[in-house]
Amino acid sequence: MTEDERLAALRRLLIDVEIPQRLGVAGIIVLLYAQPLTRIVRLTVDDLVHEGEAVFLRLGEPPSPVPAPVASLRLDYVAARDNMNTATNRASRWLFPGRRAHQPCRPDHLSELLNEIGIPAAARGAAIRQQLLEMPAPVVADALGYHDKTTARLLREGGGAWSRYTAGEHGQ
Repeated sequence: MTEDERLAALRRLLIDVEIPQRLGVAGIIVLLYAQPLTRIVRLTVDDLVHEGEAVFLRLGEPPSPVPAPVASLRLDYVAARDNMNTATNRASRWLFPGRRAHQPCRPDHLSELLNEIGIPAAARGAAIRQQLLEMPAPVVADALGYHDKTTARLLREGGGAWSRYTAGEHGQ
């Protein structure tokens, strides 16, 4: 997936009212934050942090900021999540609750649904490559909850230019 295709898919997820909110939110997490579906389905409503006007998604430390148009979509979705009407799921904290009590949505099922709306599994790779072009690998690792060796490897494979960045406090 090219960067133009990724941005077009993001735009479509934000404006197409025919796409179910659940898929829009999951697709945006893939396209913006490069998260695997196995991790996305394990997110809870507590991982979406609302502080005043700002909204953050807790993927790593510190939590990642959520852009304004995406933030309102996510907050609306949390208030009206699917699979919450059954007696077994009424108190579910999963961001993407499954059909079984106390279980999140299955990653393979979510993958099939995202593929149907044009968000392939390869979209995650495009998202992290773009992040690595814009920020140093250790910063991406912390913000997105990746291991720093993984982002460093992806940076080398992609030919990124942040090879001399050293993570840590540089104030002294």
